[in-house]
Amino acid sequence: MGATLENPALLAFQDQVFTLPLSSIIPQRPLTPQVKKSRAYSQIRASIVEVGLIEPLVVFPQNGKGFLLLDGHLRLAVLKEMGLAEARSLIATDDESYTYNKRVNHIPPVAQHLMLLQALNRGVSEERIATALNVDISTIRKKARMLDGICDEVVELLRDRKMSPKVFQILRKMKPAIQIATAELMILRNDLSISFLKTRLALTPPDLLIAPTKSLRKQKADSAAAEMLLEEDTENLVRNLKAVEASYGTDILTLTVACTYLEQLFQHQKVIRYLERHHPGSLGTLQSLVTEMRSSKKRVTSAQPE
Repeated sequence: MGATLENPALLAFQDQVFTLPLSSIIPQRPLTPQVKKSRAYSQIRASIVEVGLIEPLVVFPQNGKGFLLLDGHLRLAVLKEMGLAEARSLIATDDESYTYNKRVNHIPPVAQHLMLLQALNRGVSEERIATALNVDISTIRKKARMLDGICDEVVELLRDRKMSPKVFQILRKMKPAIQIATAELMILRNDLSISFLKTRLALTPPDLLIAPTKSLRKQKADSAAAEMLLEEDTENLVRNLKAVEASYGTDILTLTVACTYLEQLFQHQKVIRYLERHHPGSLGTLQSLVTEMRSSKKRVTSAQPE
């Protein structure tokens, strides 16, 4: 059950970007000298100097006494250091800074790669991008080649996944069919770690690799280490399964009682309106949980013999 016409969900921000004087924006915390020496600060400064402020500040109005800064403390400090007088800002409708921050989605590596290629195709030079990001030009070139040797199916599978870019360095050592099977297995296991990929690579027969160059002795050593890791992984899975089995009955009982309480709670429109306004994400999750629990009960009831 989502927001209805009678109870519309409130927008988290006003629907336009405003230009505000920096003197009216009140930071929630001071920046230490160590922060201003950090890599993150230097990257943000280089980006603003080179291409300007890309991501607006996020603020909340303080009853005519300025605007409380919810997100963008580093950007604000850089702008002040540069002697600028104003900045583009989003005005939030809620003063909880964590509400914004916890919904920020960091760009996955594949999306970063595609954005980089798009910028390069539009004529932006590698040097300018490197300067804006405050990185060495070799880093930009390496990111631009990140998906070389990776088949399209794998790119699509991992497009929205958060992981280390080194994943693709390992995948490109495999032939396309094994790349796809490995990517699917990573998703199935919910394990995008480098250690798992190295294990998978070590267990892959040489004829399924692009250019196997290791000596036979080295391959056997890697395979033995990989098999040991897989045995440990299997043992951990068995232990976790036993732990789940031991607590399953209690967990189901607790979940049933909780869902029953939530069903009664959601019958009160005041509760719904409050949650829609202050905790829309949690409300949707809880409603989905109650709906799924109700469906599970119906399936169990219909499956019972008459």
